[in-house]
Amino acid sequence: MENGDIELEKKHKSENGDEEKKQEDVFTDKKKQLGGVRTMPFILANEACDRFATSGFHANMITYLTQVLNLPLVKASNTLANFTGTSSFTPIIGALFADSFAGRYWTITVGSFIYVLGMVAITISATLPQLRPPSCPTQENCVEASNLQLWVLYLALLLTSLGTGGIRPCAVTFAADQFDMSRAKTESRKWNLFNWYYFCMGFASLLALTVVVYIQDNVSWSLGLGIPTIALALSLIVFVLGSRLYKKIKPGGSPFVRAAQVIVAAVRKRKAVLPDDPTALYHNKDLDVDISTNGWLLHSDQFKSGAIPFDSDMKGLPGHPNLWRLTTVHRVEELKTVARLMPIWAATILQVASHSHINNFTIQQARTMDCHILPSFKIPPATMLIFSTLTVILVLPVYERVFVPLARRMTGHPAGITCLQRMGIGLGMGILSSLVSGLVEIKRKNVAAKHNLLDCPTAIIPISAFWLVPQYCLHGLAEVFSSVGHIEFLYDQSPESMRSMAAALYWIAITIGNYVSTLMVTLVHRYSGERRNWLPDRNLNRGRLECYHWLVSGVQAVNLVYYVVCACFYKRKSIQELTDKNEGDVECADDHREAEMVMK
Repeated sequence: MENGDIELEKKHKSENGDEEKKQEDVFTDKKKQLGGVRTMPFILANEACDRFATSGFHANMITYLTQVLNLPLVKASNTLANFTGTSSFTPIIGALFADSFAGRYWTITVGSFIYVLGMVAITISATLPQLRPPSCPTQENCVEASNLQLWVLYLALLLTSLGTGGIRPCAVTFAADQFDMSRAKTESRKWNLFNWYYFCMGFASLLALTVVVYIQDNVSWSLGLGIPTIALALSLIVFVLGSRLYKKIKPGGSPFVRAAQVIVAAVRKRKAVLPDDPTALYHNKDLDVDISTNGWLLHSDQFKSGAIPFDSDMKGLPGHPNLWRLTTVHRVEELKTVARLMPIWAATILQVASHSHINNFTIQQARTMDCHILPSFKIPPATMLIFSTLTVILVLPVYERVFVPLARRMTGHPAGITCLQRMGIGLGMGILSSLVSGLVEIKRKNVAAKHNLLDCPTAIIPISAFWLVPQYCLHGLAEVFSSVGHIEFLYDQSPESMRSMAAALYWIAITIGNYVSTLMVTLVHRYSGERRNWLPDRNLNRGRLECYHWLVSGVQAVNLVYYVVCACFYKRKSIQELTDKNEGDVECADDHREAEMVMK
């Protein structure tokens, strides 16, 4: 009887074990089915509609401010630059929410909803006549928008800025979360996620610059702003519908708190002597499991470390030291990694500052030039931006399919050239774009002088607006190299638990760059004289815009020298990666893995 009970118990345990194994296998299979290429339409549609909406009113907003709200050129340009700067600052708030507790999915969802509210508000402001000043087609003695009318506009712009703060730092990182982004996987793929991400964004901008801008200039502003509003609302619905397919990375807690703990621990142990053996430093993989799902950062000799263990630090629960006195090597290296990124990141600021206002001024140039494609059809001045976007769309596939294989043969690098080299080439092309812009402005004014049109700010000068195309193409080439390279660099070299913050850094550089640009324009406008002001309020023909182009070219040249020095001294992060034994694009936290040493 006893033997029978024992056999029955063994059978029962065996059945339970098999059932638990089946349930675990089912759970693992479900996790493996998450993410992958099929999630991209949902994720990229949301980001593409954000870009479509932004391009739809931002590209032509200088026209709205000067022609509809009757603001002076410099005031309008500064307003637009400040709005762009604010929109680029809010991503740091969204990234903090995403990395700390909300996660990227919910941050994108809430941000998109707020963005829709902002777009609805700005559409209403363009629709109601009482929210606009009287029309002023002659652009002389115009009545500017009242404070109330401007505040309605500012409220709408603020909502869109807050909304984009939830989308921008999370969209590309959330897309990357759906794939295995380890070095072995990315090198074996024949496509680059960041290239195709930027390609989709460029296509959305292209659509906005053609269809939406044309409607704004030739039909109505209410319809021209209503279309991107509807598109953004639909994209939010589509994004939420794909919720069950996404791989959602668990947030690892506030990166700011961890950084503060590392700094405090390092200050307390500033007089401590580092051990000769790095393995003697404090490691705790269980403590770091939520912030190191892809691997552990390795110790580097730069800076003092707060990971030197003392007996007094270990008082309390086993495996849970006082993190304000003792922190892990991985957490120390997180902060070091971010610190090493900053000099490279800072080079983007002056690049943005040099180009922030250029598009606004170029649109004003195009407004005085012949924009006809056919005798009976002309394109809106703001649509000239299409040539920069077209360059991005056309060059990115060529870059990936032609340039990378050729460069790989010469350099041996899997990506053809490194992210740092790619960014440097882009900075150089930006200088060339500014120089060409200055030469074209000289040509435009010479034609105006020849036809006695220098004192006619609204007259159409008999020179084709397509003279502006070369500078737009060069600017597009600069984006292909510098912008895409910068995004990839920040993602690849940032700690995995701070990747939303790293993406936000990209937008923070744009923020600071826009504010610096506003300062530059304000100072140039104030101190470049009254008779031959470089940036006049109303009559660009009597200005000296070419001098401003020479100025920003010089600024970019200095910035390029600074960047090259920083890139030469940059030290890449070292990481002990985890690679999945099972092949596939989606990396699962519960799968059995083997560790391999990979120096990134």
